[in-house]
Amino acid sequence: MRVVQKIEDAVNATTISKGSVIYTAGNAATPQVLLRQLANDETITDIEVLSVLLLGNIGRLFDAKVTKRITHRIIFNGPHSRKAMNTGNASYQLIHLSDIGRQMRNYVKPNVVFLSVAGPDNGGNYSYGTTVEGCKGAVDAVKENGGKIIVERNARMPFVLGTTIHESEIDYLIDTDYHLPISPVHDPDERARRIAKIITELYVEDGCTLQYGIGEVPEAVTDAIIDKGIKDIGIHTELFADAMRKLVEKGIVTNKYLDFNFSTGSIFLARDKYGYDWMNFNSSIQSRPSDFTNYIPTIARMPKMLAINSAIGIDLHSNIWADSLNATEIYSGIGGQADFLRGSYLSRGGVPIIAMKSTTSKGVSKVMMKCPEGITTTAIAADPVIIVTEQGAFDPRGSNIAEHAVGIAYLAEESCRDKLLKYIYDSKEYHNPQQALNGRPPKGFITYDMVK
Repeated sequence: MRVVQKIEDAVNATTISKGSVIYTAGNAATPQVLLRQLANDETITDIEVLSVLLLGNIGRLFDAKVTKRITHRIIFNGPHSRKAMNTGNASYQLIHLSDIGRQMRNYVKPNVVFLSVAGPDNGGNYSYGTTVEGCKGAVDAVKENGGKIIVERNARMPFVLGTTIHESEIDYLIDTDYHLPISPVHDPDERARRIAKIITELYVEDGCTLQYGIGEVPEAVTDAIIDKGIKDIGIHTELFADAMRKLVEKGIVTNKYLDFNFSTGSIFLARDKYGYDWMNFNSSIQSRPSDFTNYIPTIARMPKMLAINSAIGIDLHSNIWADSLNATEIYSGIGGQADFLRGSYLSRGGVPIIAMKSTTSKGVSKVMMKCPEGITTTAIAADPVIIVTEQGAFDPRGSNIAEHAVGIAYLAEESCRDKLLKYIYDSKEYHNPQQALNGRPPKGFITYDMVK
């Protein structure tokens, strides 16, 4: 390993030659110094960069001029890359989070990896810090084909226990010191708290295993779990954030029924410095690559696996989309939603849930007659996913297509619900849809008032 003082000695047209394929860490472990140098050095040309949600100060990396010499393959879109992707200056790489490692090893085969690390420990091992996801698979591929591993050691990066890289595997290291990106957290509104109440009362029980991400609903679910007095929860998740830390600190997370006594995640985010400091050498959490955390058979082994994810929209057939607004306008990415929806359903006592408000902040319904033409779906009509809005919960298991449609219509805001029901009843394609009611709530539908 060569420790360099100047970034130009690690990232230049010699170490990053024409034709190079770079896999870079993302999220809170985005190697910001390395990526800014990549953008600034105009002698580095004709390369590809694969990334998962880049955050922080990455400079001009997605400027139109830079994207003429750097081809971006975005696995999960974010605020920096969204404009470039949706104006043809970056491409969308369609990969489940569970499959990134395999695709890096067997198909993409990058020859350079950028990481942000912490360490070393007494064994000469560096932590991948707050982000492992596909990085381990990319490192394996680079080692296999004799490429280069370039890292920055950020003085503020926590040493998250679990997956590590040995100093002998690193080619270049530069020391940096800057604040990690933080995750914005908004206090839950009344609709989010209603959704959380429904989920917690119906599906959260002692000894379940949790997966959820960041947002108002996860925050509200956390508060509802505490209020309900749930105990002995396990955590096996793609993203570990502050809401889950709150459950660990209160002693609710014990991982008592898991095969290990720590919470497992692949990506870690915090809202402030305290949250990142809490992660440092903390044995209550461990990092694993996403081809472990998101591997469906692994998820299925978790007891009472409760996977709570969000969506941009759902149609009357239960098609769910979460990465895009239409066929070509990509908002985020495939991510790990499908992994956890399918894995949790196979878990003994597990429940896959999509939780979303029935309308956008502008009042546009997220419950639609049909999904936008050509859109990517993260769950299809046959996936037995429970849908929860502030109106109630719909469990599609055992329902035919007409019962599906009526139950989903009841998830919508009242005025939209009436329009959807009229569409269903007037349509010749649905077999006897009004039989799904018979003067009662639809089959599989539980209203908010039933769980208050």
